[in-house]
Amino acid sequence: MMHRRAASVLAWVVLATPVVAQPVVADLPPVGVTQPAESPERVPSWGDVFKSAGGDFLRLPSRESAAILGVAGGLSLSVHQFDERVTRNASTSRVLDRVFVVGKIGGGGLVQIGGALATYVLGRGTGRTRVAVVGADLVRAQIVTSALTQGLKVSVRRRRPDGTRFSFPSGHTSTTFATATVLQRRGGWRLGIPAYAFAAYVGASRLQANRHYLSDVLFGAGLGIVSGRTVTVGRGRGKGAVQPVAAPGVMGVTFTLLGAR
Repeated sequence: MMHRRAASVLAWVVLATPVVAQPVVADLPPVGVTQPAESPERVPSWGDVFKSAGGDFLRLPSRESAAILGVAGGLSLSVHQFDERVTRNASTSRVLDRVFVVGKIGGGGLVQIGGALATYVLGRGTGRTRVAVVGADLVRAQIVTSALTQGLKVSVRRRRPDGTRFSFPSGHTSTTFATATVLQRRGGWRLGIPAYAFAAYVGASRLQANRHYLSDVLFGAGLGIVSGRTVTVGRGRGKGAVQPVAAPGVMGVTFTLLGAR
């Protein structure tokens, strides 16, 4: 019975988390920053990567970022009362321990940051401009999301379910959602769907590992999405509409995607 309850809770997490991943409004220019016209892409140097990462923080404040974080924050608040119950049910299942073992590794910095750097180095080393550009975007997204996540962790200092510190928000979740967003923006939904599915899987694994609460995971997803979209301004022109849904015992949002590539 416990296994069925935990499985059903984590299924909801995996299905619900990508709701935050959808673009909630059309791409909008950041506040106070003029978006330059696109020019032919070239292989970025290391200096280009870190210089662009500095500019990414200036592009963060935007109506779109505020909308995405607003949805993530609203979802986090709505599930806050269930945090302890959800994590307890998920973490006591030995069956799920085997199911989510990959997520505990795949969302770590060694894989996410290391994978971003490896993509960039591979692109530069082989002269493949597109691979290098995507790798540079991935590196920049990791820099932005790590700074945001760690800053909030230190500020909020929420205690984890296992008693250690710095629970809010989930770093594994924010970094994998940042990666997924860059891949979707650069490669379309053929890459985006599996990337977001894996990111949601990583988020669910943090509940099973007794390291995070559901609200940590949902807000971490929002941070990752904002970071990934910030470093790829002008990429991906999907539009969508978000509508809240409420019914007895159910709360959530529906998303209608219009004309996304």
